[in-house]
Amino acid sequence: MMDLFGETESWETKLEPILKKYKGKKHPLHYKNTYQLLVMVVLSAQDSDANINSIYPLLFEKYPTLKSLSETNLEAFIPYISKVRNYSTKAQWLLDIAKTIKEDKNIPLNMSALTALKGIGRKSANVILRETHQPAEGIIADLHVIRVAPKIGIIKESKDGNKVEKDLMQVLPKNIWSEIGMAISFLGRETCRPKPKCAECLLTDICLYYSTEYQKN
Repeated sequence: MMDLFGETESWETKLEPILKKYKGKKHPLHYKNTYQLLVMVVLSAQDSDANINSIYPLLFEKYPTLKSLSETNLEAFIPYISKVRNYSTKAQWLLDIAKTIKEDKNIPLNMSALTALKGIGRKSANVILRETHQPAEGIIADLHVIRVAPKIGIIKESKDGNKVEKDLMQVLPKNIWSEIGMAISFLGRETCRPKPKCAECLLTDICLYYSTEYQKN
């Protein structure tokens, strides 16, 4: 199948430099177990990983398990996450999750069960599956991937994360789904910034932006 460059070379081959560089690199959230990952992923929606990392020591000292979280209430819980964007809504989501699952060992590790929980969409579920080394059921499409994947030329631009994920799943082979979303995300965090550092990028030889826009500057 021809891609945006009119070539038959696979995207798996083209993206190999970042797949190799970022393979297995831990997500920037400073979680220490699956319970902490679940909580921090919910809290990080529309907020920065750095902000969530700043609150996690006190949060998990007070609530070290899902069971402890299931036994608290909004009034007691909210002060520990009050610096988080949309904290009141997220607090309710997390208490609902804790009361539903009750124990850390009951945290589901598949797409359908994760997305059935309050506050967990496909992006969050994909992060949890990747970080817990489960078989990929989709591709992480965070704000960095939404911005960078069209820039590279893998897909057309869209602000809709679910559409970006679907488009990527149609173009990229399933065997790289688990790693490619996070690899593109790390590329966006470190190199392909809103003001891109193209001179440092590993993908300039295949990047649509570099071949069409960067060279004009």
